[in-house]
Amino acid sequence: MNDGLRWLRIALPLLLLDVVLALGSPGPEPWPHPTARVSLELCAGAALLAASVGWRAAAARWVARVLAGVFAVLVVVRLVDVTALGLFGRPLNLYWDGRHIGSVLAMSELPRWQLVAGGLLVLLALAGVAVGVALCWRALGRGLAWRPGRLAVLVLCGLLVGVRAIDGAAGLDTWRAFSEPVAPVVLRQARLLVAQSQADRSTSRLAPSPAFGTNVDGLQGADVLVLFSESYGVCTFDDPVQSQALDGPRAALAAAIAASGRQVVSARVRSPTFGGGSWLAHAALLTGIDTRDPLDHDLLLSTQRPTLARHFGAHGYRTVHWAPGLQRPWPEGRFYGFERYVDAPTMGYTGLPFGAWRIPDQAAMALLHAQELSAPPGTRAPRFIVFPTVNSHAPFHPLPPFVADWARLTGPQAYTPQQQAQALAQTVSWRDPVPAYVASIALTWQWLGDYLREQAPRGLVLVLLGDHQPWARVSGNGAPWDVPVHIVASDPALLRRFTDAGFTPGLTPPAATLSGMEALTPLLSRGFARP
Repeated sequence: MNDGLRWLRIALPLLLLDVVLALGSPGPEPWPHPTARVSLELCAGAALLAASVGWRAAAARWVARVLAGVFAVLVVVRLVDVTALGLFGRPLNLYWDGRHIGSVLAMSELPRWQLVAGGLLVLLALAGVAVGVALCWRALGRGLAWRPGRLAVLVLCGLLVGVRAIDGAAGLDTWRAFSEPVAPVVLRQARLLVAQSQADRSTSRLAPSPAFGTNVDGLQGADVLVLFSESYGVCTFDDPVQSQALDGPRAALAAAIAASGRQVVSARVRSPTFGGGSWLAHAALLTGIDTRDPLDHDLLLSTQRPTLARHFGAHGYRTVHWAPGLQRPWPEGRFYGFERYVDAPTMGYTGLPFGAWRIPDQAAMALLHAQELSAPPGTRAPRFIVFPTVNSHAPFHPLPPFVADWARLTGPQAYTPQQQAQALAQTVSWRDPVPAYVASIALTWQWLGDYLREQAPRGLVLVLLGDHQPWARVSGNGAPWDVPVHIVASDPALLRRFTDAGFTPGLTPPAATLSGMEALTPLLSRGFARP
């Protein structure tokens, strides 16, 4: 064999291994992209194999098998982690995300056989990648039997490690030439799995609960509606394309608020999650506990910590959790202490279904008003209601039409078959989902503005906030975890307490982040108390 082929037998497997180990998601596309970077883990593995080949052939074969197994795991983790980061804008959590993968797949409108076939293809692809990695290490082991090539690999790997080691010396940024290592990602997943399975349930790791206000007298008996607008992030303000597209709907919402006799103040807060995991944001706001770590969320639900629902309930409010997105029983939700829990099966919706969520947000709001808010204030106990919306959840489809006749939405003729068919016929581009996302946010503002102007009880206080930014394909790579929060009320004195705390008048929040979402909880409770 000539020297050219010998060099090729060494260079080709090294190049292929480096390509898959250095994958990244640098652009707007969520899928992994090759990068012109070097994997230090590959340098270490290649040096180890070269040294073992020079020492003993039997040892080299054993080392090659071990490296094949280890690097097959690293490559698969790299593929999954980069894809998750590109899609959701947050690191992978095998334990937490794995528990909900069935629910996520169930949201798809694809037939079950296609989901099963797609899952099998993904598994086969990952298995093929693992086999390819093993073949590369086997080929590299044979190529390194050639002494000049083996010495060259040892020298090259030593030089690359040295280049990485001098990062920061004399202002050099050598780290830019190297990919992020995969081993820390694997170790993080292992830590999460161990923590979830063996965690001490004593809650000693949780931060102390905030001090809730002594009363809610500052509301003067007004109803309070906390509306978690699904995937409503600051990208609707920070992204010029989205902001411009929403200028008209935002102005219409502002006009509706003014026509209802109310004013609005706004801020931005940092959500504990990004691109998904809405329950982490709900828990943070309702308890004032930082839930960025899913383990903390799980521990929290096993405690008797105070919540906003219990706080309002202790002061004479009827508390209601109104969740059209819940399709199955949610026993752990009892932790929050709501007097009434309503999910999709118990909401009483009899109209046509729209997509995986079945109940459009406007219809859910119409049912909520009919069942809890239609009686005049003063003839019933005031309400504290938490309502997480669903129509702006990815994939932002299908979107129902706005219905001007709210009474129709509570009956079986809520929507016509033609309206359902038109909604289902709409398409969403996975390459450019921004228009569909913008349309979903605009729809929320349309029915919400109409409700405030035409239906809402006198004095209703609305807390409108996002649960998290939309997935990274909409919000952009590296986007902040901030979400807008708006407080809409007719009492100027109440709103003044929030402007004193950092909110600004109008629907546009200031550029600076006010706080984490958990810090919004004591701020709300103090604002609702009588000074």
